[in-house]
Amino acid sequence: MGMAVVKTFAGQGVSAPEVSVEIHLANGLPAFQLVGMAETSVKEARERVRSALINSGFEFPAKRITVNLAPADIPKFGGRFDLPIAVGILAASGYISDISLLNIAFVGELALNGEIKPVNGLIPVVMAAANEDIALVYPGDNDVEAALVSHATRFPAFDLLSVYEHLTGNKKLAKGQPFTSHSPGTSNTGWDDIIGQEQAKRALIIAASGAHNLLMVGPPGTGKSLLASRMLSLLPDMSEEEALEVAAIHSVKGEKLHAERFLTRHLRSPHHTSSAVALTGGGSNPVPGEISLAHNGILFLDELPEFGRKALDVLREPLETGDVHLSRASGSATYPANFQLVAAMNPSPTGDIDDNRLTPQQQLNYLNRLSGPLLDRIDIQVEVPRLPDYDLPERGNRPDDSLHATRERVIAARYKQEQRQGKPNGALHAGELADICLLDEADLRFLQAAAKQLNLSMRVFHRTLKVARTIADLEDEKAVSRAHIAEALGYRALDNLIKQLSTS
Repeated sequence: MGMAVVKTFAGQGVSAPEVSVEIHLANGLPAFQLVGMAETSVKEARERVRSALINSGFEFPAKRITVNLAPADIPKFGGRFDLPIAVGILAASGYISDISLLNIAFVGELALNGEIKPVNGLIPVVMAAANEDIALVYPGDNDVEAALVSHATRFPAFDLLSVYEHLTGNKKLAKGQPFTSHSPGTSNTGWDDIIGQEQAKRALIIAASGAHNLLMVGPPGTGKSLLASRMLSLLPDMSEEEALEVAAIHSVKGEKLHAERFLTRHLRSPHHTSSAVALTGGGSNPVPGEISLAHNGILFLDELPEFGRKALDVLREPLETGDVHLSRASGSATYPANFQLVAAMNPSPTGDIDDNRLTPQQQLNYLNRLSGPLLDRIDIQVEVPRLPDYDLPERGNRPDDSLHATRERVIAARYKQEQRQGKPNGALHAGELADICLLDEADLRFLQAAAKQLNLSMRVFHRTLKVARTIADLEDEKAVSRAHIAEALGYRALDNLIKQLSTS
């Protein structure tokens, strides 16, 4: 009888719980049993492993083989367990010493000829191995993304035979390539070529400075999508910790990672026909959706009322908590979803509210596709009006485009917030506002009177105060003043439009 235990890692959201692959060879009729809450794709490893071992020059044991993936309460899926199973069979058969399997883990799918194929969700695995201070052998084709976890001990391998040579000491595998983070170059995009819309630009600056959710309302062709595209150019780069969180999500999704864009924030722009599942994620083995892929970046929703009501309402909880929990019969997963929402919409289904093609009630019905609780979670609502004059934009982006200077102001405001409370103003809790805003009694009474007059909910009341705090940070003011509050109260364009139509 032969016995071996090999370490590997399963996939569970953006975490990777450790799994012990236990191999037992016993006398009896030849058989291959695989247990431990394994789905069909894992059980198919029996044929892949058998062929890979034979084609790599090893003798497949004519024994009763039992493979247990422990613990049994963690769902296992995919081909990532092929390599540890094959290594375990080699160890149980006496090809490899048990000592060589100490402090090392394996992950990878095997081809029938013994080659090791890449797997999805490798970054969480590499992070888990690094946290446990054990080496990891993984597919060579995954080396670019594995290199993002720079502190891990990594051994990329391209075939089963090279793994055997490494474990027996005949020929050691080369360590994975080091990763050098690239700081994103200066963006070529500016906004001096965007004609007018100074208020919208101001709202964009405030939203970027405090990580506030933003909604732009205006007729077609006024520059809403163009303004939204400039948002990424305003935001500061991610830290390596933030970038690694984002990379882990994209790795689980199976999206290709680019090292040169490692620190660059992402903008996701799903089409308005996207379902609730497409936004939040799901499937039999829950995978991340658009809101998680926009983590630490921007989720841009153009033509907001055209999205299904259900699709929009699933955004409410992630906007508050910063994550999304998916539960399915086969298992559950939690994905981070700390995104900044930027949305754009027309004020009327015909495009322009002033074209007199619809009654006020018809226009109101269109706007009511957006639920009140969702609108309450949008800090800034700004009108993007049609321009009175026709003009041409600036020719090309000048080196002194004002966007670049504005970005420095945004970064300075973000730095103030990080030093003061460790997070952007948009993420502040209601209980923190009094100490951070430093309102005097007269200004507080002004805000309370305005909130009562405008019939604001408590959530909007607090979000207005957060926006005012960001405006004060942009002006380098220690305390929030009445002028900051007044400006913040002015960014409720859609609320005002709905009230106007309701009284018509």
